[in-house]
This record gives sequence, structure tokens and C-alpha cells, in this order.
Amino acid sequence: MATATITNAELAKRRQDAIPKGPFNIAPVFAERAEGSHVYDVEGNDYIDFCGGIGVINVGHNHPRVVEAVKAQADRFLHTCFHVVMYEEYVRLAERLNDLVPINGPCKTALFNSGAEAGENAVKICRSYTKRQGVVGFERGFHGRTLLGMTLTGKVKPYTAGFGPFAPEVYRLPYEPFFANPRNHTDAEVEKLCNEALGKLFAYHIEPENIACLMVEPVLGEGGFHPLHPVGARILVERCRDNGIVYVSDEVQSGFARCGAMFAIERYGLEPDMVAMAKSLAGGMVLSGVTARADIMEAPGIGGIGGTYGGNPLSCAAANAVIDVMTDENLPQRANEIGEKVMALFDKFVSTYDFVGEARGLGAMCTFEVVDSSGSADAAKAGQICTAARENGLLIMTASGNCIRTLMPLTIDDTDLDKGLAILEKAVASVA
Repeated sequence: MATATITNAELAKRRQDAIPKGPFNIAPVFAERAEGSHVYDVEGNDYIDFCGGIGVINVGHNHPRVVEAVKAQADRFLHTCFHVVMYEEYVRLAERLNDLVPINGPCKTALFNSGAEAGENAVKICRSYTKRQGVVGFERGFHGRTLLGMTLTGKVKPYTAGFGPFAPEVYRLPYEPFFANPRNHTDAEVEKLCNEALGKLFAYHIEPENIACLMVEPVLGEGGFHPLHPVGARILVERCRDNGIVYVSDEVQSGFARCGAMFAIERYGLEPDMVAMAKSLAGGMVLSGVTARADIMEAPGIGGIGGTYGGNPLSCAAANAVIDVMTDENLPQRANEIGEKVMALFDKFVSTYDFVGEARGLGAMCTFEVVDSSGSADAAKAGQICTAARENGLLIMTASGNCIRTLMPLTIDDTDLDKGLAILEKAVASVA
């Protein structure tokens, strides 16, 4: 272990004095460097990373090709603002995203900064295109912390409590039965319940002809890693098509190979009208985007969408390198291999421990629930598992409080994957 010139505790005290408590932290450590699937703190401790910057580092920390691309761009220029002087990196990335999304026909792309910005601009574009106001999301959905993103987010604490009033014309569907576990429900049951839920939405809350878009995470991220039920996904797309509603696949966390395809919606064999993306798009650089059919994207007038830093040249250079890495290293397939190994362990937890409830996942986006004796969420015990894992060299975090989730880099080798899973297994056993 290296001799530290500053300690985690010293930095934690400075953090407490200088930064409000609102920005949460899952681990009381400070990074000194990171590489591949490892993070090293200022005291020299080495952690295997199953958090991946909350789904941002799918290609691993400091992938050499991404770093090289950023350095090369930095030597040329850092910023012009695309609205002032355009640059080829933005155009090239847009062309590639237009080809990557699972949407037939010509597409166009606009670039922004965060996942919340992608979601907000998706809504703006859909409203401009449809000339409608209503937006529909889901319970347990997460779409960001801005006013509209927070309004769309389907969880009160900690995301919306005390921050109202909220944006108007936002409506919500229940997460079940659309995200029902196929192990527990037949296709016929899911179809019946989904149609009933949509019927209630249209009858009691908003008429379909006033809905601009439906925003759906193929796998609920902060809401507990619930994948869409295949029947629920199909019905949502069909009802959107029937009623002229734009189907927006929010791939901020589930996209870029995480779920075993470049975009998770591809796992369902369905075609969205629009894709919102961010996180792993640029391998750690700040970037988001919206890609959709060209006729939808052309609806806003000149100057209607954009932003000073949107599509920053360094971020675009990084994103182009990320796409190369994901293609050349076949990371969608690697995600499926990782997911099979992870789910085998999580299913073992379910059969071994009473406090482990359901396990579920799509590709390498996996989770298991920690519950108490009544079957209710046990966030405290989930936190104990994460702490025990960290104390033994593994960074892992929860979703929805009691769901322990995996977002390890997809470039992780089998040695580190197996070691990380062994640490997690030991941590789970330690709270039994």
C-alpha cells in the first residue's frame, strides 16, 4: 500500500465543510486514479469497480483509445460552441448514432450534456412534432433531477420531496404489470393487465390524442433494475403507434452494450421512434444525445434546441472512440457473458438466503433484492452488504434502496469478475 500524503478522512472533513449534504456518496473514499475495472483511492487502496461511475464506464476507466482520442482533440481545440463554429467530430458522431439506433429510415441526432437534458429535449421535440402537451412516464422511472426530469421521475424520496411545484401535463403508469417478472406472470395475464392499465390512463387521466410521448426505460434504473416484460413492451409500442404517440426509449443507463445489445430495446425486437442516451456514450466525458426519425427531429425551428456545451468536441471525440471500442471488442456479447455469470450467483443467493428476494437482469444490468422477514425492502441490510464488500475491495451500490446492482465495466476480465463476485458472496454471507 502506498504511503498517503492525504487521507480519505481528511478529504471527507474538507468535503463536509465545503459541499452540502445533498450530493450523496456511496463510499467514504476519494479516487487518486482509475484504470480498467479498478479504482485506487488516495491511500493506495485498490477496489474492483462494480459501479462504473453509475453506468458511465462501460468501456472501463481510462480506456487507452478513449484517452488518446481526447488528448488528440485537446491539442486541436477545446471549444468553439457548435452553434458558433461547427466541427466534424459532432457530425461524424451524429452520423454513427443515426446508423446505430434500431429505427428504420432516415434519422437525425442532436447532442447535449446530461441524461436529464436528453430527456427534457426529447419531450420538447415530441411536443413540437405532435402539437400535443401530455407526457407519460412510469412509477419507479428515473429521468433526471431538473424540473421536467424530476417531474417524470416516479419516486418521491429523495428525488422530488420538497422540490415542488412540478411541471404540468405529466402522467404516470404503474410499473407493474409492464415490468412484471416473467417467472411470476404468464403472457396472457400480463397482456390483460397492461391493457387494463392503459385503459384507465386514457379514461381517467388523459386522452390518447393529447399525449405527445411515452418515455420508457427498457430496464428501470434507479427504480430497481426491473426489465420490461416482453408482452408489456410490445403492447406499449402498439398503443403508441395506434394513437400517434412518440415512443421514447430512455437508454441513459441501459444503453451502449450494457444489456447485451447496443440499446436495450433491441433485446425486445421492437422499434422505438426516439432514443435518449447519455452516461456510457462518451466513456466518462460529459455528453448526451437524442436520436429519432428525421421528420420528428426536424419539428423544432432553428434555435429551438441546443446549448453552449452540447456536443463538446472532446466529448464527441471520446464518444467516437467508445463506439469503436464497443464494436471492435464486441462488448454487447461480453455483457451477456458477464450477465450469465452474475445471475448464476444471484439465483444462488435467492435459493440460499431468506433475506434475498427476487433476482433479475438483462445482459450485465443485474440485481438482487434484500428483504426483511415480512418480504419488505430492507435497505439497511443492503447497505451493510455494500459496506462489507467495500471493506474487502469491491465497490458496489444499490438501486431503489434495497436492490444491489451491477454496473461493472464490460471490459472487465474474468479474473477480476470472479474476484469481485467472490467478495460479494462473502459480503452477503457476512450479514446472514
